Amino acid sequence: MGYLDQEKTDELNNLKKERGIGNLGSEKNPFDYYSREYGTVPQDTKRAPFQWVSEVSYKNVHRIVTRGYDTTEIMEEGYGVIEVLFVDYQARFPTVEEGQMLNYIMILMLEDGISGPAAISRIVATSKTFLTQACGASVMAFGHAYGAYSTFGNRNEDYLNKAEQDNLTLTETAELLVRKNGIDEALGVSSLMLKDPAAKRMIARAEKLGVAGKNIDFMKEVVKAAQATSSEPVDIDMLGATGSVMQDLGFTPEATWAILAITRAFGAGAHYIEEVERSELSRMGQQLSPKENYDGVAKRPVPPLKDRAKVAKSAVCQTPQEWKARFEEMKKIKGSGFSIIEEVADPSKKSGMKKVGKL
Repeated sequence: MGYLDQEKTDELNNLKKERGIGNLGSEKNPFDYYSREYGTVPQDTKRAPFQWVSEVSYKNVHRIVTRGYDTTEIMEEGYGVIEVLFVDYQARFPTVEEGQMLNYIMILMLEDGISGPAAISRIVATSKTFLTQACGASVMAFGHAYGAYSTFGNRNEDYLNKAEQDNLTLTETAELLVRKNGIDEALGVSSLMLKDPAAKRMIARAEKLGVAGKNIDFMKEVVKAAQATSSEPVDIDMLGATGSVMQDLGFTPEATWAILAITRAFGAGAHYIEEVERSELSRMGQQLSPKENYDGVAKRPVPPLKDRAKVAKSAVCQTPQEWKARFEEMKKIKGSGFSIIEEVADPSKKSGMKKVGKL
């Protein structure tokens, strides 16, 4: 479209300036509202008009094609969702063993019992909303602990690259990783599964199917390094097992994150449906919280406004000591936020995401 010519622009602005519209003519405004341009930035004729370009897929009235394969033909040939995931994320069909391994992982990840995310799905379900909203709330409740697949995988990739560049053994590299990062939430080693064999069974399954590779080998060395430095018993957990197996299957940390999050959403959907079918919907304000569940300050009278100066307290502190004392006192008030340690670091760094925008 482009901008209006100057004569027409001045005419429109003068009409509005003469009429006066609210405070738009105030000298306090950071710009002169009545000298603005009308229209849009002229189209750049030196480049093609904007359009979405994708090498993942396209569709028209005749077919849907992903990575060059007609999805109808994929289904008619007898392939399933597992194979299409490999096609979507890796542009290839998997071996039978690779497909069996991903199937194993997705089934294991699908049901999470009455976990926090599943409970969120059920809570949302009681408010007479849509299943997709409940599943979305559940996925968002996974938090960084679940999203650590990205942190875990990208960091391991960095150290494996370092091992190749510096000619280090996997043992040396694992010891370096643990020494520099400690046993954190993204290590894949913890005390979470000392009595649960699921993580070790997954590794054993990968080895039996012949799909285990350098990521699993490296994970075993990381476990040894962590056990050598930990003051308490630790072993491989589901993050370490699932993340390393998925990477040996050829999936990036981000692809792993996406596939497993959506897989878990299937379980969240089942919880939503059951909640709707077994329970009555809750109207706004219908669910009340009894006094017995309240453990805050005892009931106290509201002071008259005229006595405000007698009971009001300022939050302003005159010295660092006063500020510190008040801060410690406020930490005792649950729900105030004073006990939460803020993350100053860039959240994208915390998540482990390295690819933002154009890859």
